[in-house]
Amino acid sequence: MPDSRTVALAAVTLVVFFGTLYSVGFDTYLDTSNPLITAQPHHLHQTDYFASKKNPLNVYFTKRLWAWTTATFFSLFFTSPSAVRTRTRVAQYLIATGVWLAFTSWFFGPPVFDRLTASTGGECVLHLPSGAVVPLPSEYCYTKSTISTTTHISLFPATLLLPDGEWTGVPRLRKGHDVSGHIFLLTLSTLFLVDQLRLSFTSLPGARPADSRWPPYHKWAVSFGGVVTLVSFLAIYTTSVYFHTPSEKLTGYLMGVVAFGLTQAPYYLNYTGTPAAPAQQPRMSEVAS
Repeated sequence: MPDSRTVALAAVTLVVFFGTLYSVGFDTYLDTSNPLITAQPHHLHQTDYFASKKNPLNVYFTKRLWAWTTATFFSLFFTSPSAVRTRTRVAQYLIATGVWLAFTSWFFGPPVFDRLTASTGGECVLHLPSGAVVPLPSEYCYTKSTISTTTHISLFPATLLLPDGEWTGVPRLRKGHDVSGHIFLLTLSTLFLVDQLRLSFTSLPGARPADSRWPPYHKWAVSFGGVVTLVSFLAIYTTSVYFHTPSEKLTGYLMGVVAFGLTQAPYYLNYTGTPAAPAQQPRMSEVAS
């Protein structure tokens, strides 16, 4: 029987590939690195439900993905059989979380994604309600500073028509190579959760039957993890179809795969945990009803 991690990787690869292929063939993707259009609604937002950035899948799931991933991991971990409640799994989660933070929030200063965008020609800009784009020094983007028309008036050209009253906005890095952060995180999260779910169906060599039996509520944790994983596949597809250029989705996918590969390191660094090879399925009598 093939390793579930290999199956998950193949599935994610196919979803990203066909979603990207569809986006190119039918011109459905939005170039999010283009400062002139990225702040505008998607050109298909009136006809395609998932083309809108305000759709519930994007707002409540994708943008909060690591919270969903964390909730799934801890529900699986704390309700799992004692034989697979190991330090290895905790180390995997800490590595995945560290990579997520380094790529999206902080990496000895600006996060990895911001550094990559800036190094490939990215510029820090502020989008005004009128559609005007104001270039700013890069540090305002690195610190995610809130810019106000009253407290930062010197940053705005004198000839520019400013919004009435006090207006605030947060600048963003545009142009350059804007790696798809959603594809990156969805790839990492999906592969990580499949890896955690497979341990619920693993029987360790030499473990007592009682140590492999599902405790109460674990079936609910597994069901929850399965739902989160399936929704993640839907989010991967919609992101592949509607957002970012093909090359930006490709780099997001590749970085997500590499990040997941790092979470496999504890298996080979003398942690006590399950072996990396696929293990036997537990007997149904060992699974609590």
